[in-house]
Amino acid sequence: MHCVILAGGSGTRFWPLSRQKYPKQLLKIVGDTSMLQMTVDRLKKLKKVSSIYIITRKEIYNTIKNEITGLPSENILVEPVGKNTAPAIGLVATHLALKDPESIMGIFPADHLIVGHHKFEKAINTADHLARKGQNLVTIGIKPGYASTAYGYIQYDENSEEDHLDAYHVKTFAEKPHKKLAERFVESGDFLWNAGMFFWRVSTFLDAIEEKMPDLKESLNNISKLLKNNSSIDELWKGIKPESIDYGLLEKSDKIFVVKSDIKWNDVGSWSALYDVFTPNENGNIIRGKGYVMDGENNLILSENKHTSILGVDNVIVINTQDATLVVGRDKVENVRDLVNYLIENGYQDIIQ
Repeated sequence: MHCVILAGGSGTRFWPLSRQKYPKQLLKIVGDTSMLQMTVDRLKKLKKVSSIYIITRKEIYNTIKNEITGLPSENILVEPVGKNTAPAIGLVATHLALKDPESIMGIFPADHLIVGHHKFEKAINTADHLARKGQNLVTIGIKPGYASTAYGYIQYDENSEEDHLDAYHVKTFAEKPHKKLAERFVESGDFLWNAGMFFWRVSTFLDAIEEKMPDLKESLNNISKLLKNNSSIDELWKGIKPESIDYGLLEKSDKIFVVKSDIKWNDVGSWSALYDVFTPNENGNIIRGKGYVMDGENNLILSENKHTSILGVDNVIVINTQDATLVVGRDKVENVRDLVNYLIENGYQDIIQ
């Protein structure tokens, strides 16, 4: 299996720690190494893995090349411009098709936290088995621990188990739900969290793109010709429409399997996710770096180089960096992206880059 790590994101919901030129996947948020390095190291432990590729954007290519260990620099592929997940995956598939179109490729986010190697490898092996069996598209779904509104969901057909492997036909994909809908999903018992991991034969994927996203496939065919001649794809890439793999392909396909897994997984998608990663004190507060909470509960302080104290407030997140400070209610963390967009549009580029 060729593992492909999607590492072109900007991590705006982790501002002000995450910046355009040094985004979330390069930060040491939950350990002593970056999220991307943790992902590379995790995949290298899998027995079925033959190679690992990273697909990223030009602005952070050199940083990844210099900071990430464990893979050759030629395995770091570059999107001329970010076009969302479908074109990015298509570009890597086009590279792989020139070498071995019948090989299996697995797609992985760069910045998720996964604990439990044995269960993770078992899920990967099952996905690999199903991807080799016919023209299947395969994903991994996580058994939900609670009614999260931060994750997408996958509904599966409980009566369609494949090869007694706890893998099932997918009925539908659901976007991040509101609270009551998330509760109904979990209560129904046939919904899983969408972990953003996908598996398929290279040729199967490209055939599916031709059927469901013909314009993208035409562009990839032309890119293949350029790659054969070692020519630049920059101009051609400009005309490609941005599209997510979920919306462009998976939601339209009827040959998708989901492998159920109970691995300990967290997409670390916003500051509130750290409440599930770190152990709070007796008042529910989490302090990373220099900080203190008086008369307050369920707060998060991240302040590495300065002391930050808060008094008499609950459910507040304070991120204190060298040049910017964020104070946000715990229930508003999903809107940090909107704040970043406002700052960009109003001339605060210096604290975004």
